[in-house]
Amino acid sequence: MSARPGSNRTTDAALPSLATDDTSAAPHIITAAARTGTDIELRIHTSVASFDVAAEEWFPAAAGFAVTVIVHTVDAQTGEPRYLPPAEPAEWARAISTAGAAHGYFLGAVDPNTGTHRRGQLAYRLYLDTDRQPIPVPHQLVTCPHYLPPGLDGRAEITIPTTA
Repeated sequence: MSARPGSNRTTDAALPSLATDDTSAAPHIITAAARTGTDIELRIHTSVASFDVAAEEWFPAAAGFAVTVIVHTVDAQTGEPRYLPPAEPAEWARAISTAGAAHGYFLGAVDPNTGTHRRGQLAYRLYLDTDRQPIPVPHQLVTCPHYLPPGLDGRAEITIPTTA
């Protein structure tokens, strides 16, 4: 996938690999046209934040990095939120957080820090330990539901094993 940083739509730029690169704390902003052929633009905001949480009863201490990818789907002309099926934004999130594609979480149309609904955006998050290896979400950091995206674990949907 090619991306166009900011409003410069004439040159392609490599996607940042937030899971593997020694990235700065400065967020990345990427703008790309949706592949649907419509006038929808994806404004992709990425960031990496370190965390170090103390142990709680039943939950161990954890330290590492939270990689956040927020995809805003907007009208290319007006900048107003537009609907786009989540498959394409999910591809961008996986492409940016390649090392943990099978370990990332879909947060939905929310602000990942508060859990507040945000129209026109989809949020994804990946948690890495201090060696930049994917880890499950530390319980102490959960501010909103975290869903495993369908298909990332090799299954088309979530299944619940029964012993009936």
